[in-house]
Formats: sequence, structure tokens, C-alpha cells
Amino acid sequence: MTPRDQAPDVDQLARSMLRLYGAHDDDDHGHNGGGGIASKAPDFASDPTRAAAVREASLRDRERYLTSGLVSVDCRFCHVAVQVKKLGPGHTSVQWNTEALQRCAYFSEIRQSGGDSARARSCPKLTDSIKHAVAEGCLEEVSSAPSPGDG
Repeated sequence: MTPRDQAPDVDQLARSMLRLYGAHDDDDHGHNGGGGIASKAPDFASDPTRAAAVREASLRDRERYLTSGLVSVDCRFCHVAVQVKKLGPGHTSVQWNTEALQRCAYFSEIRQSGGDSARARSCPKLTDSIKHAVAEGCLEEVSSAPSPGDG
């Protein structure tokens, strides 16, 4: 075996790259005006009223981001309820809760056979229930709810 056929020594390669490029600390770019921890936004410590308003607005934004446009859909097979939002013909967002994950007959069957239900793409019975909810008009085919970042 020639030296060309051998895998490179990783430590030697790293040392040569450090000599060539120098040591870089990608986490510290000096944007915070000289030492200390950089902050993305002011904390308004000197203005408690404004700090409370920002905190409240942030909580509302978070809640909206997590729940905007979600509709409760019951599985017609095992009667678990999940939160669903149709984002388009080929994309559906499903928010499972712990109870639904435990009670879903399809996922239980996978677990009982020794499989990992987390590896399953979806529950086919719930998929049918979502299609039925769209057909019944209980769920929009494409959600008209504003995107979470739109105000």
C-alpha cells in the first residue's frame, strides 16, 4: 500500500489547517462592543413596563406560532383527537399529544410487534379521517389562517 492509498491522519490534517488558516472562534465576532455576552435584543431592565409589554407580546407570538390555523380532528377509527392544519394538497401538519400517541391503535400495533412507532410516517386511519374532515368541510383543504410571522 502506498502512502497515497492510506487514509490521512486526522490530527495531522487538523494541525496543518490550523497552521494555514489560524485558530478561529466562530462564536465570538466582537459585535457586542467589547467583551461580555452579546444579546440579540435589549432586556429593558431600566423600563419594567416596556419589559412586561415585550414579554407579553412574545408569549402571544409564541402561542400564535404554535397554534395558528390548527383544527381538532378526531380519528374515526380509535377516536383520538389531534390538531391538524392543511398547508396544501401534499402537506399536512399534525400535532400529536401524549394521550393520542398512546391511544392510537395503529401506533400501538407497531409497538406491540416490537417496532418503533416514532419511525412511522403517519397513521393511515388518521389520514383517512383528515381527508374525511376536509370533505365534510370541518377542515380547510388549504388553511386560510395567516402565517405565524404575518403579524
